[in-house]
This record gives sequence, structure tokens and C-alpha cells, in this order.
Amino acid sequence: MTISVIRETTPNSATKATNDSLRLKDILQVLPREVFTKNRRKAWTLLIVNVLMVGLGYWGLASAPWFLLPLVWIFTGTALTGFFVIGHDCGHRSFANRRWVNDLIGHLAFLPLLFPFHSWRILHNYHHAHTNKLDVDNAWHPWKPESYAKTPRTIRWFYRLIMEGRFWWIGSITHWAAIHFNWTKFEGKQRSQVRLSVLVVLGFAAIAFPTLIATTGIWGVVKFWVMPWLVYHFWMSTFTIVHHTAPDIPFTPAEQWNAAQAQLFGTVHCDYPRWVEFLCHDINVHIPHHISTAIPSYNLRLAHRILKEKWGNELRECRFSWSLMTQITSQCHLYSPTDCYESFTQYHAKQ
Repeated sequence: MTISVIRETTPNSATKATNDSLRLKDILQVLPREVFTKNRRKAWTLLIVNVLMVGLGYWGLASAPWFLLPLVWIFTGTALTGFFVIGHDCGHRSFANRRWVNDLIGHLAFLPLLFPFHSWRILHNYHHAHTNKLDVDNAWHPWKPESYAKTPRTIRWFYRLIMEGRFWWIGSITHWAAIHFNWTKFEGKQRSQVRLSVLVVLGFAAIAFPTLIATTGIWGVVKFWVMPWLVYHFWMSTFTIVHHTAPDIPFTPAEQWNAAQAQLFGTVHCDYPRWVEFLCHDINVHIPHHISTAIPSYNLRLAHRILKEKWGNELRECRFSWSLMTQITSQCHLYSPTDCYESFTQYHAKQ
């Protein structure tokens, strides 16, 4: 089984030599100034449309018969993912020119998701600075077999459940709970910023959940928050793993890592159903976003077309499908210095 690649070729030796000497600034020079230009009308229109879509989802949850709730949960959770993408632009300072506007909208967009804005912003920017760098990238990287062997059995079981057990979609919940609320791991000004974001989220939760329980009961919490929130994390987990994981995408030790190679050829563009791309503001157009986080989401498609004109079939493109997820979750388990990944089956066969 292979990824359903739209366009893929193997670079010849001349192309490979050129790519090996490629620098990130060389790629940036290919992109015109307009892809980096913020457009106030487009940015605020995206936000207004997103608010309307989320409002439509919650209206549906309030009025739909029980047998339509799963469909409305999927719609509402996907629309909430759009809030995340707008907050994501704010975290990269690509939503507005003023920092305080980015911080304010970022906090508001993340509130329904209970995500502390500054902790996510700081940690996510670290991921961009170290994409696909083995043992450093904090968004997703494969465990080394020797590290996996030393890990307590319960953690190994949980990791296998997420990957081999097709429960990849809970991965971002673990990431959210484990690292985004502990401000003591940050230093100086960042610690104060993260503490503020955490307290804002906790304060919101302390008001929102008792109010929701008082007005709708426990079932209301499940219906209006838990289920859409789980759909949001499905997309968060899926976007994260698909955009950086394939059997032939290497995670490179720090001493061998090359920023241009990692950002241009180590990230994946994935086509999803158009309604998902609309509600999630083209977050799937991921390669130009890794070339520069200064590109607003509404300019990503233009930037991607320009990159394709230059590097064409060397860019990684795929289409979302269950066969794609099956391939990733059945093969991409542990780090291999020769084959990029080895599966749990291969690992245990060597023991």
C-alpha cells in the first residue's frame, strides 16, 4: 500500500545536488511580496465567517433531532478548528499588524478549545524552528528504538494504542494536557505570558462549565462542548501527523539537519474534502506555511502554486483517505536511520 500521491517523482542526481545546497532564503526569494502581505479585509472576513459557521453549528445542535447530532457534531467541531487556525495565524503574527490585536484575537479564538494561547504560540514556533529534527521537534517525531525499549510498559502500550491501534486522533489531546498548562517550564517573560494564558482559560472554564451545567445539564456539556471538542482534536491530530509523516520522510539528527530540506521537502500538502478546507482556512496547504510563518492563511494557495512552478513533482502531495491513515499508522512507528521508520512488527521481530 502506498500514499495516494497526486504528483511524485524521484529527483535525479543533478537535482539532488542542487537541493542539497538549497538554503531557506533561496526559497523565500522565489515568493513574491504579495504572499506575505496582510489584508485586513480578508483577515476579518475569515473571522466573521468563522463565527457565523460556529454559530450555525450550535444552532443546529440546539434544534436538530437526536439522529442528526453526529453530523452536526462533525460540522461544529470542524468549524471550531477554524477558530484554531485563526488563532494559529495570530500566534505567528500573520493575522494583524499590531501585536496586541494578534494576542487578543488569539486568546478569544482559543477559548472555546480551552487552549492557552501563549504556551501554544511559543511551543509551536519552536516546532517551526526545528521541523523534523530528531529528538528536538516537539510537535511529532518518532521514538528511537532504544528510547522506546527503556520506556515504562504502560507508556509503550499507550503509544501503540495511538499509532498501531488507529487511535491517532487522541494524540493532540495528550499533547494539550501534558505540556500546555505548566508555566513553570518556561522562563522569564514567556513564563508570565503562559501563566496569563492558562489563567484566562481556567477562568473561562470556571464560568462556562457551571453555566452550561446549570442551563442544560450534564448532557448539555457532552452535546455542546465535549463532542465538538473531540472532533476538533481529531482534525488537530490528523493535520499534525499527516503534514509531517510518511514512510520516506526522514527525521534527521541535529548535526545533519538542513532547514530548507526539512521545510520544503519534509512537509506534506494534503487535499481534504473542500468543505473541510473551507472551514479550516486552508491549513492543509502546509508547505508554504513552513517556508515562512509570515504568510497569512488566505495567501497559502498562491504561495503553493508558485512553489510548485519551481519544484513541481519534488513537493509532497497526497489526498486524505483512510488508506492513507492506515499506511501511516501501520508503518510509521519508530525511528530508523536507514529506512526513516520501522514498524512495531519489525522492531519486535529483531528482539
